[in-house]
Amino acid sequence: MKTGAEYLSSLRDGRSVYLQGTKVEDVTTHPGLREAAEWVADGYDRFHSGEAGAFHPMYELPRSAEDLRRRMRVLEESDFTASTSAVGLALLTAAPSLAKADPVYALRAKDYFEHARAEDLRMAEVITDAKGNRALPPSAQDDPDLYLRVVERSSEGLVVSGAKFHITGGPVVHELVVMPTKRMKAGEGDYAVAFAVPANAPGVTMISTSYAPKGDDVRHYPVSGRFSMPEAMVVFDRVLVPWDRVFLDGEVAQSAVLAHSLGLWERLSGIADMAHLADLLVGAAQLVAEYNGTAGIAHIREKIAEMAIYATMVRASLEAALTHSEETEDGMVFPSELFTNAGKFYGASEYHLMVRHLHDIAGASVITAPTMADFDNPDLNGYISKYLRTMEGVDAERRMRVFHLIRDLTADALGGWHQVANIQSGGGLFAQRLVAKNHYDIDHARGLAMEAAGIAKGGE
Repeated sequence: MKTGAEYLSSLRDGRSVYLQGTKVEDVTTHPGLREAAEWVADGYDRFHSGEAGAFHPMYELPRSAEDLRRRMRVLEESDFTASTSAVGLALLTAAPSLAKADPVYALRAKDYFEHARAEDLRMAEVITDAKGNRALPPSAQDDPDLYLRVVERSSEGLVVSGAKFHITGGPVVHELVVMPTKRMKAGEGDYAVAFAVPANAPGVTMISTSYAPKGDDVRHYPVSGRFSMPEAMVVFDRVLVPWDRVFLDGEVAQSAVLAHSLGLWERLSGIADMAHLADLLVGAAQLVAEYNGTAGIAHIREKIAEMAIYATMVRASLEAALTHSEETEDGMVFPSELFTNAGKFYGASEYHLMVRHLHDIAGASVITAPTMADFDNPDLNGYISKYLRTMEGVDAERRMRVFHLIRDLTADALGGWHQVANIQSGGGLFAQRLVAKNHYDIDHARGLAMEAAGIAKGGE
């Protein structure tokens, strides 16, 4: 297993990364990316073991619901790559279906997973295409590269071109695991491609965005100052993919299998993250209400109660997804399709209302409170200490810290990321609604309705 220092060293591999129009020479030291790299490095050190054959617990293959629960605890304790690297589990979940197209695909997926585990690598989920004019299919776009595609096949492997969007953690992982963005149709075999390449592969360029603090005083950014992850648009300009890293090549019938498998694991991670975030929002709402002296007001209590119900239901969905887990042909356990998708849909669709409640409870100081640097200034400290305190035991510094927490978490760069990512991660609300409906036992529900209405089955 790698140490944190070894991980940071491994990122200095000549990868092509840009941030705000500037080429990044070292992602481990560049403002805007170093926070993410250091967070992942801390995760390496947290789980490091010097024993022969040891590996990060995120690579443990779940064989029971309890194994899945342990994985959720690992996600809470680890950095964000424990979630994105679940793309390795997505490959294994899809392996039985891939084998129907060609057994070699399943063997390659398993070999790749074992390689990543042995080398202690971190992976990114690379799925969303540029898509161009979304009213047109891939083959009808005015530029064929608007969906990533195979442009050449040789004895060495595939050559691919295109771009993928919204790639969480791309600049600070080792491997990019690429999958089709949707089910392809007959004649679109060049777009039905799945593979893995190193992040520093020739022809790969990452155009990154960051939600890390813009200033050096991380006290003003209590969450994003410690936990920040970049996103990237990843461009593939005639990138060579060796055959042993190709998991699908042209079989349109299997093109949606990988995306579906990845969506399942991504949504499970999303529910786990939202469950933790929901508890944090409830705690912040209660704390700021107490500090403001409004905790006893009826509408404040009602909003906090509604937030607590939301947090409970999101966590209940997570528990149901684990309890009702299913099993692949190879004996690997994966979360319930129904409860995972229903829970992710509920958590994402109601999140904005919970944030609105929090902002309503906290007040405008969420965005207008002075900074901690203002508090440190002796010319200003007296004013701030006098006017931001509320009661005995609640001084200005305490209130400022909770206001900064709420702003950083919900109303600044990281907060904006959460607002959009909760909706879009794992394929968006429509996809989650569709999968949940497809796995709900509608025939059973229909039969109950017929029985209650006194309607005989079969028209008898």
